[in-house]
Amino acid sequence: MKNETQAKARPWRAVLLPLVAALVLAGCATAKVEAPTFEAPAQFKEQAVAPADGAWTRTQPAEAQPRGEWWRAFNDPVLDKLIERADARNTNIQAAAARLAEARALARSADAERSPQVGVVAGGVRSAGLDRNLSPRPSTLLQAGVAASYELDLFGKLSRASEAAQLDADAREGLLQSTRLLVESETAQTYLQLRAVDAERALVRDTVEAYRDTLKLTQSRQRAGDVAELDVARVETEVASTESDALTLDRRRAELEHALAVLAGDAASDFGVNTDEWATALPTIPPGVPATVLTRRPDISAAQKSVMAAQARVGVAQLAWFPDISLTAGGGYASQDLSDLFKWSAKSWGIGALLNLPLFDGGRREAGVQSASAQLDGALANYRTQVLVAFKEVEDQLSSLRILEQQADVQAKAVTSASRATSLSDSRYRNGMVSQLDLLDARRQELANRRQALQVRSAQYQATVGLIRALGGSWDVKVAASDGQAVAAR
Repeated sequence: MKNETQAKARPWRAVLLPLVAALVLAGCATAKVEAPTFEAPAQFKEQAVAPADGAWTRTQPAEAQPRGEWWRAFNDPVLDKLIERADARNTNIQAAAARLAEARALARSADAERSPQVGVVAGGVRSAGLDRNLSPRPSTLLQAGVAASYELDLFGKLSRASEAAQLDADAREGLLQSTRLLVESETAQTYLQLRAVDAERALVRDTVEAYRDTLKLTQSRQRAGDVAELDVARVETEVASTESDALTLDRRRAELEHALAVLAGDAASDFGVNTDEWATALPTIPPGVPATVLTRRPDISAAQKSVMAAQARVGVAQLAWFPDISLTAGGGYASQDLSDLFKWSAKSWGIGALLNLPLFDGGRREAGVQSASAQLDGALANYRTQVLVAFKEVEDQLSSLRILEQQADVQAKAVTSASRATSLSDSRYRNGMVSQLDLLDARRQELANRRQALQVRSAQYQATVGLIRALGGSWDVKVAASDGQAVAAR
């Protein structure tokens, strides 16, 4: 009796053992998808408030944390309106939003593969066969019913593919936020360049008027016989040359205004920014900004999600070695006459199961695993590059701000000295104590130093916006170093 029982159990063992083994192997083949981390120093080198102790913090992206309306720190209503307009109408942002919507739709499509598929089927077949007398006999078969199918996800292939598609959508969301931050920063930088050009234009125009006053004085002295015609020609040269510089700045302003129109999603022909005094505030970056604020950068988050999606696709490729098991079912009616199609006697039904396991594919599945692994290696390299570039960009802007502050102080002294030299030269020239060349040289040096001071000031604004972009938003954020989760300070 015992032997009979064991004999009956053997067929079931023959079926169940390979299935159990396949499930175990599937669990071993697909590793868990984990978010990559990066190590960040406690502080940036350019903002070190104390000597570095070599301590590093392992942290994960925290892209969900708010980046703040950082542009309001510049206290410029025109800038506020431009950035709000760009957020709403910029075409690059709209294109990134469309790509995100597409990725989300693909994620829903991948997830739908895990659900039962149900559909209505109907059709008719007209064919000819041989009857008992071997004579052709045409017949018609009409069918109508419902068909259903469902693929068993025993090994997790469908769920892993759905997870990869969702991670792709998350990456697209990070790229959308990155595009938004890029457009906002480009709008701010372009606007601030325009305001710097406005200030430089005003300075050059004032210098042109000063040269014209000098020209009138020189022409008057020539008529009196005090100076030669050469002196008049020299001043006329300075007037024309400086007017040419002013026209160059006019052209530069028009180009910047047109660039702002594109960023704001408007046609350049219908867009304009009024000339106004450059009264935009220059925010001060506080010392000691933690390096972990980089966890908010949306491009780092997008690269992280891409790595996780690549991990999931490696699992999908590995699971291609395991069988696909599908269940099918159908029910309806079949009849040779349309009038009898929906009668109870014409009913038909069927259920089935299909197992598909390729035994030889010429290395296609192995190539798929190698391809997915290579994509994972590329995503990891891109993620590390993104982190390194983030640190570089922050250090670049911090060093620029530090050096520009020193340069601004030195340049301010140069402007003061040049202005004093022009004032003294003008007074002495009017009293005949110095030559015209001395006055022209002094005025030329003052203009050059004032323009250089404006360019340094403009560079400070550009570096400030660049730092905000490199930090991923406002610096007024505290990040807990223990778990890498950012906490807004405001």
